[in-house]
Amino acid sequence: MSSRLGFRATLNCSYAAYIVQAAVNNIAPILYIIMVREFDLSLGEVAFLMSFNFAVQICVDAFGAGFTDRIGYRPCTVAAHFFAFAGLLGLGLFPYLFRNAFAGILLATVFYAIGGGLIEVLVSPIVEALPSEHKSGAMSILHSFYCWGQLSVVLLSTLFLVTVGESYWFLIPAIWSLLPLVNAFLFLFVPIRHLSESHEKASVGSLFGMKIFWMMMVLMLCGGASELSMSQWASLFAELGLQVSKTVGDLLGPSMFALLMGVSRVFYGKFCERIDLRRYILGSAMLCVVSYLVCVFAPWPIVSLLGCAVCGLSVGIMWPGTLSLAAERCPAGNTAIFAILALCGDAGCSLGPAVVGAVSAGVKGSFLSFEGEAAGLHAGLLCVVIFPAVMAVTAFILGRMKKKSR
Repeated sequence: MSSRLGFRATLNCSYAAYIVQAAVNNIAPILYIIMVREFDLSLGEVAFLMSFNFAVQICVDAFGAGFTDRIGYRPCTVAAHFFAFAGLLGLGLFPYLFRNAFAGILLATVFYAIGGGLIEVLVSPIVEALPSEHKSGAMSILHSFYCWGQLSVVLLSTLFLVTVGESYWFLIPAIWSLLPLVNAFLFLFVPIRHLSESHEKASVGSLFGMKIFWMMMVLMLCGGASELSMSQWASLFAELGLQVSKTVGDLLGPSMFALLMGVSRVFYGKFCERIDLRRYILGSAMLCVVSYLVCVFAPWPIVSLLGCAVCGLSVGIMWPGTLSLAAERCPAGNTAIFAILALCGDAGCSLGPAVVGAVSAGVKGSFLSFEGEAAGLHAGLLCVVIFPAVMAVTAFILGRMKKKSR
């Protein structure tokens, strides 16, 4: 069967893998408000679940490059999908099987986080190794499928909750778990090239000896924090912070965030040969700062939700763009460069939402014109503006370094 399949099939499976990644990272946040009510979870426990997901992914990133090169891309990719399947299925099942519902949710998080971490480490280098004229454009298109997956998760899950009812929420992750199950079997048959076939390997130590690679790590950490701080908290922020209904909040917040993030990635993927990637990242980071400030300080909820949506447009290029810059300027990095940068990105994905959660829990009085949980969420989102700001400064310095080298 594998002999009849070409690299296009590999690319399609990689696209589906990023939809799985989106499901892993975004189904739980949509359901957190229901879990808070049904299992009496606190905002602190919700924040811990968000950070714990990416903490597990960080551990996978840290060891991923080593055992992936020894075991091989195919078995690791298939295993990643089975872990994602078990975690998503368990998200709706384990809270009812365990005496402590939080422990059940935590176990499900472990499973799908392992799957998500492996997918992040493996799929980008698989696509980078495929024959392609414009590598950065192909990487951006690949990561746009994360956005379409996130958009699908938000829209379809919201539609399910509205039509079927919130009491059947546990069926949502069970239905989505079928996607990684099917894609796991497809990955058994598609052709896979190793990145080492097209590049000579460099040692991890040599990467850490490069100043530019350290700057890439800063970009990844800040990009992950900028993206996930908004996407993970947008649903709760809309309902608790802006006092709009869950349906309206999810449609105008997380769904528009995902849509515009995907538009940004497809736009760069189509016109990458005409765009300076570093400048695009710089402009996006500056726009991200503005979007967070609008989200926090806007006097009307609809304008705050618009800021949330524009944030999606601004963060779209951050993750895939940094990977492409690193692959271009450190071409001998092999799988290790993707694993290390994925680790940094996931560290940001964990740190950003954790900052929002910690500040939200710590603000007990008023902030601006808000009180209670609304005040905490506004203050929390304001604090993470530091991440896109640092990213903008780093991208600017990268441009100065390039001019000096010329």
